[in-house]
Amino acid sequence: NDPATTEFSPLSLPAALPISDLLALSMRGLFARPFRAVLTSIGIAIGIAAIVAVIGISASGRAALLATLDDLGTNLLRVTPGAGIFGQASEVPEDAVAMVARIGPVEDVVWITTVNATVRRNDLVSKLDTGGLTVVSATPRLLEVIRGDVATGRYLEDGLEDVPVVVLGSIAAERLGIRSVVPAVRVLIGDEWFGVTGILESFPIHPDLDRTVFISYRAAATFLDGKPEPTALYVRANPLSINDVAEVIPATVAPQAPDTVEITRPSDALVARKAADETLTSLLIGLGAVALLVAGVAIANIMVMSILERRMEIGVRRSLGATRRHIRLQFIVESMALAGFGGLAGVALGAAITAAYAANRDVVVSIPMAGIAGSVGAALALGALAGVYPAVRASRIDPAEAVRR
Repeated sequence: NDPATTEFSPLSLPAALPISDLLALSMRGLFARPFRAVLTSIGIAIGIAAIVAVIGISASGRAALLATLDDLGTNLLRVTPGAGIFGQASEVPEDAVAMVARIGPVEDVVWITTVNATVRRNDLVSKLDTGGLTVVSATPRLLEVIRGDVATGRYLEDGLEDVPVVVLGSIAAERLGIRSVVPAVRVLIGDEWFGVTGILESFPIHPDLDRTVFISYRAAATFLDGKPEPTALYVRANPLSINDVAEVIPATVAPQAPDTVEITRPSDALVARKAADETLTSLLIGLGAVALLVAGVAIANIMVMSILERRMEIGVRRSLGATRRHIRLQFIVESMALAGFGGLAGVALGAAITAAYAANRDVVVSIPMAGIAGSVGAALALGALAGVYPAVRASRIDPAEAVRR
């Protein structure tokens, strides 16, 4: 026969099997039992989906964290009074702001004062029920230094310093049941009514401020007998000198007892959370790998069953000239195709899970292409390994014995 006019038949194979013919044979074997193929691929899909979702969620969270750090900066320090080595109580001196401002790399500094008062929605609520909220007096420049934003309304302004008005942190507003400042709404602080002029956005690196009610220094002194004594300082410094500034501040604020001054870097909490998330990510990826291993065993089992069912087909093809190599390649490609289909389905499912997470958390979807390519590659490699034993077993079937049965 003329090779140019001979039509390809799966039962008559040339010595060198073209790739297109090999794929056609393998797909024919899979599509002959589509339900079994789908069930087998599900295991791979679940494992790959778990890995892609974990990688995607971790990458999205990391991107959101870096964006937050870029926006809020890592050069902010919080200075608070602590307890000395002998447990003595301490206070931040009144001139602490001026002393800290004289440190060379310091770019800005503001302070807040805790006011001894409770916040209530109305006078029917007991004064003992604080709701976990704190009242502080602050300067209008506080938001500028800590880079906070107003969700609705307006923050404390210079023209309102003598007026009984307050601004609520995001959690404080939620606990008081206030979602908007329009129409006008009031809260009871101590025994005085204060109008609410604004609600702040959440502070990612200042969760304590989310539960805070802010008033001006003058309003605190006039209506609540508050004394303008610093409770905490917020210091912005040159990022290149932030560690040096943190070392100098205690001795600057309290020369006689520097050990009574506590310095915290709010951004460190986000960095620590990132490290914990990475540890959890590694654990979840390990669990996904275990799921892939189980799926690989399932593929190998299904391929062995397929060989037992197709002994006649294998024997006929061997009798018509198919070599052992042809048989091995066919079953390895079938196994890889099963894993590949499952891998693609798993990537799609994992991407969908990541997109849903990002939409729920209001962050940008970030799925590394290297993670997707690696997941699909892992699925194909697993399929190839799972198909080796069944393929070798199929190639060793004696043609005469297979046909006779």
